[in-house]
Amino acid sequence: MTANDLRPDSIRAGWLRRIPGRLFKGIRFLFLALVLAWASLAIYFSTLPWTWLRIGLAVAFAAFGIWALWIARRPRMRWVFAALYVLVLVGWSFIQPSHDRDWRQDVGVMPRATIDGDRVRISGVRNFDYSSRDDFTVRYEEREASLPHLTGLDFFISYWMPGPVGHTFLSFTFDNAPPLNISIETRPEVGEGFDPLASLFKKYELIYVVGEERDIVGVRTNFRGEDVYVYRLRVPAEVARNLLLVYLERINELADRPEFYHLLSNSCTINIVRYANLVGRSGDFDLRHYLNGWVDRYFYDTRLLTTEFPFAELRQRSRVDASVKASEEIEDFSQHIRESVPGMRP
Repeated sequence: MTANDLRPDSIRAGWLRRIPGRLFKGIRFLFLALVLAWASLAIYFSTLPWTWLRIGLAVAFAAFGIWALWIARRPRMRWVFAALYVLVLVGWSFIQPSHDRDWRQDVGVMPRATIDGDRVRISGVRNFDYSSRDDFTVRYEEREASLPHLTGLDFFISYWMPGPVGHTFLSFTFDNAPPLNISIETRPEVGEGFDPLASLFKKYELIYVVGEERDIVGVRTNFRGEDVYVYRLRVPAEVARNLLLVYLERINELADRPEFYHLLSNSCTINIVRYANLVGRSGDFDLRHYLNGWVDRYFYDTRLLTTEFPFAELRQRSRVDASVKASEEIEDFSQHIRESVPGMRP
């Protein structure tokens, strides 16, 4: 070794030459770790019976994967891991959505639409009377709507806890009838709640709940303790009508062929944006499509909401959970909860 070999320039050059190899190793490690984590979770959330069996198989698979990929350093063991991974993929492919499960009553009926020119008839419209979160009178109804009387589109965000994630849904407003509320949700079975991680692994079917605002909005504010905001979207009536037709087509598709809910690809806000694209929305992807608790700010920035107030003030004025609670027994419920919301036409 010479003195030149220890010069700072030589050390720096050697370190720079090693960056591509280290970067490749880092990417390879991350890829294998994600593959192992996905397969282990897929086993845990699978349809295999008995929780203890799913936990045991998931832990065993993860432990073997760690040993085979990073400890044993034997090519044969990596091939064994690859074969087991393929077996998990095959089992995963056999998990199919179904309409035939023991559904919770609030998602027990799949809506269906009949379109006859400008007239729309929807069955399975939810209009429950609630005494508590789990105590309610089940009532599904039929609603008729006239497309020429559809005048606007309102956007709701509901938060079960403060933060960047919430639930989003739409109301289609008419000049001769109450709004028609449509909420894209999971379809849980009896005894199930919502688990965001589980929703990535074919755990829940998908449903478009069509209902009265007194039900869909009221149950969230009055019995689930959620904070709810509503905004009038600045879109032409014709766009709102076309969007409703897209929704109704999807409602009928789901009634005929079940699908799984997926948090990242088949969920509330992602589908709202997807259907908006079909009826003429222009704009790029935005991270707030996933962090949908901030999507109202995105709408404000893209001028889909009224800009007569700064956003913070608009948001404060658009919070309606207090007025929903005060309007529970009022006949014109939907108009009453909108009275102080900016941008709403009388």
